[in-house]
Amino acid sequence: MSDSTVERAFAAALYETADTRNIDLGASLLAADPSADAELDARGREFVRRAWERGWQPADLLRMVVREDGLDDAHLRLAARLVRAETARYDGLPPRWPAQLAEAPDGDGPARTDRFSAATVALELYRLLLRLPAIEPVGPVPGETVTAPVAGEPRTLARIRALLAKAEATGYPPEAEALTAKAQELMARHSVDEAVLASRTHAKDTPGACRIGVDAPYETAKAVLLDAVATANRCRAVWNSAFGFSTVVGFEADLEVVELLYTSLLVQADSAMTRAEAEQRAGGRKRTKSFRQSFLAAYAHRIGTRLGEVAGQVVGGEGELLPVLAARDVAVAGRAEEMFPETVTTRMRGVTDGAGWDEGASAADRARLGDASAGQGPRGRLRPGGG
Repeated sequence: MSDSTVERAFAAALYETADTRNIDLGASLLAADPSADAELDARGREFVRRAWERGWQPADLLRMVVREDGLDDAHLRLAARLVRAETARYDGLPPRWPAQLAEAPDGDGPARTDRFSAATVALELYRLLLRLPAIEPVGPVPGETVTAPVAGEPRTLARIRALLAKAEATGYPPEAEALTAKAQELMARHSVDEAVLASRTHAKDTPGACRIGVDAPYETAKAVLLDAVATANRCRAVWNSAFGFSTVVGFEADLEVVELLYTSLLVQADSAMTRAEAEQRAGGRKRTKSFRQSFLAAYAHRIGTRLGEVAGQVVGGEGELLPVLAARDVAVAGRAEEMFPETVTTRMRGVTDGAGWDEGASAADRARLGDASAGQGPRGRLRPGGG
């Protein structure tokens, strides 16, 4: 029977030690029994569902496939297909899940040419899914009751998105500077407006959380950049280096703008770094990893103060709201402590290139996003050559 074939294949390949011979044995069993295909696919969807119940979301699963040594595009396509097949079973999905699915790779790419290779891919992927640990949940899973979002995007968020898109597209630094600063001002006002509305309506609004990918290379600098953006927007970010993401804790309106601004700043930083490297090459200097690391570290180091300054100017004009905002800050801090009772502070290493540091700091200044006095955030203090 096909069921017994799948179970025997799993017993060999999934539950024993990670030995290539065990994978080969399981794949051989599956390849020899075409009637096992439907059950194999159903078990894959089951493993996906179990991962969701342990806190993982679609983007998290696909990110882990990319990060896992020995897995390739075939494993990623299979994972995407299983995720889409499982989510299709539900009438509604939690917030952010549709966007994650939209960004997932196409699961219908070229298949492996033979049954043995296809079975090997499935078993290797299932080993990963089966062994994912439980992580902090950041929302419901499909099938659980969720509050349906209001149709359409709030006008303020649409304006913020448009400003950041223009900042990314322009090749003129002063224009990008003005656009990004205006976007942060709107973000701060959006946060204040949401706080006022919740206070006046006595809404039982509580902090939530979302995960944002922090990808190689230079993950530490990117994690610090995300932390700076989160802190300036009344959120807390906790980086999980092993899994390649940060969990950002905050009220929903603030979480949305943190993800928007962080993504935009990565694009802007990359463009600025490319220009700086071109200038370095014109001066006879080769591009180096230490230059890029130092550039991004300085950019992240100085960006937090600038963001905080803009947000502070907005909040400073709303003195009567300070108790409301302070209460929300306490709620966010409490939620973050509840989710992550044990965290450690890390320090940036490998920041040794003075030219890279200066160029990164200058780029942050041109984007109106930096000041040399700041560097302490939840993820640690940065300095050139720090260790």
